[in-house]
Amino acid sequence: MQEKLIEIDGSMGEGGGQILRNAVALSAVLLKPIRVYNIRAKRSNPGLRPQHLTGVKAVAELSSAEVSGLRVGSREIVFRPRRLGGGRMMFDAGTAGSTTLMLQSLMPAMAFSESMVEVELRGGTNNPMAPPVEYFQYVLLPTLEKMGCSFELELLRRGFYPRGGGVVRARSRPVDELKPIRLTEAGRVKRV
Repeated sequence: MQEKLIEIDGSMGEGGGQILRNAVALSAVLLKPIRVYNIRAKRSNPGLRPQHLTGVKAVAELSSAEVSGLRVGSREIVFRPRRLGGGRMMFDAGTAGSTTLMLQSLMPAMAFSESMVEVELRGGTNNPMAPPVEYFQYVLLPTLEKMGCSFELELLRRGFYPRGGGVVRARSRPVDELKPIRLTEAGRVKRV
């Protein structure tokens, strides 16, 4: 008998892609099967777009997941992860889809994988409505490092809307547990 699916309504809150990214990431890390429905219901073009499709495919490969409903426009997926592996992978959104938004889904699974993971992502690197790659390099990754995570992110080529063509390479080594982080005092501003 298969484990009961955790049901997630993708129309909750802002009703965009972040619910899908978080759900798939946590499903992979916890090895819990999920059903996400009403995907991006509050968007003018609801359902999976190419970058969401590519992000889910990437996490699926990393977690040896069985996925149904994986096609552009789909408003529902079922995601059943089996185990977090490791190795080298490459994924191409085929559009200017944000590489950093794809990384949001991948990074939790990468951190808790069995072995080193290297992922090359192709798409947009500096997109409207998405964090730029520099935010990951200079803000997010140093913060995650304080929690015990080990990530590297290389910008190999920039990609912009509408053409894309950007390439980033992310590497991680497994972490056994996260360390608590205390950010109680502001640091000094180095430059603006």
